[in-house]
Amino acid sequence: EIQLVESGGGSVQAGGSLRLSCVNSGSSYGYDCVGWSRQAPGKEREAVAAIYRRGGDPLYADSVKGRFTISQDNDKNTVYLQMNGLKPEDTAMYYCAAGVAHDRDCLKEMTFFYYWGQGTQVVASS
Repeated sequence: EIQLVESGGGSVQAGGSLRLSCVNSGSSYGYDCVGWSRQAPGKEREAVAAIYRRGGDPLYADSVKGRFTISQDNDKNTVYLQMNGLKPEDTAMYYCAAGVAHDRDCLKEMTFFYYWGQGTQVVASS
């Protein structure tokens, strides 16, 4: 069983930075892609960053490209999301997700992933 636990959320001023962590405390098998999605009140969930466990170029939503960086430490079963230049519109609950994408676009497939964490709140105020 894959069990994802996020941490690192908080409140910052616009322009500030946060680093989110997602630890898988369960099985290391059963997924080939991990990523981050976010959901603001009254809005649909948006996949913002994803990375294949085998490596390769990470994938980003246009809304965060150039500001957010996803990385992974497979030895620690941990995925990180470094968020710089935070904007008020980045305010949302951020969720870690893991699933199987095979050769499909990992970021686009995230909406179908089975394993999700409970989320960590990020607030960027102006």
